[in-house]
Amino acid sequence: MNKVIEFLRMLRENNNKEWFAAHKGEYLAILAKIEDFASAVITGIGEFDKSVRGLTVKDCTYRIYRDIRFSPDKRPYKTNIGIFICPGGKKSGYAGYYIHIEPSYTYDGITCGGHFLFAGLHMPAPDILHSVREEICFNGEEFEENIRHAKGFTLSRTEMLKRVPTGFPADSLFAEYLKLKTDIGIEMAIDDQTLMSRDFANTVITRFASAYPFVSQLNKAVTFALEE
Repeated sequence: MNKVIEFLRMLRENNNKEWFAAHKGEYLAILAKIEDFASAVITGIGEFDKSVRGLTVKDCTYRIYRDIRFSPDKRPYKTNIGIFICPGGKKSGYAGYYIHIEPSYTYDGITCGGHFLFAGLHMPAPDILHSVREEICFNGEEFEENIRHAKGFTLSRTEMLKRVPTGFPADSLFAEYLKLKTDIGIEMAIDDQTLMSRDFANTVITRFASAYPFVSQLNKAVTFALEE
């Protein structure tokens, strides 16, 4: 993964079509490495979560090209690599297992970026979010236990509501979880040393195995919403 990190750092400094065209060969080489890595992780996760068996690398990876049509940021390329393994593939709406590779950098004196693992839902549709909140209301103890079971992960608290959403009990023992909005998930930071280790794929698979009960509970709620 060392060459992957080096390429992404250089791309951040040279995010233009001319530089990318001149280094297209390097990009194709690291893309092959990422695809091999993704394939190994998909297979490994499929050993404990049969709902992702049969997925292809294309089902779970993203293009490096940014959609800049409606964005004021006209940089043409992403400077990170994302892999999202979930039932039906990355656009299905189901909870799953996400790997984010992005070298850290400094912006206005603040450290940004960084590699991480995430298990759960990102920006769920309103009907799915409502179903997940109902699941938390009815089975909050299980939700908490599944968070504890996920070794090394902590609850993501991105963009939480200030109040419990309408229709849910404000005095619920699980009120803080009901306020989750953008992310219903758990996360874990990954350092460069871990990323570049020879057994990184096995490390990822092992970590995500401990998050399987959490993902499985969320997907029970997702399935309910999609079947309504």
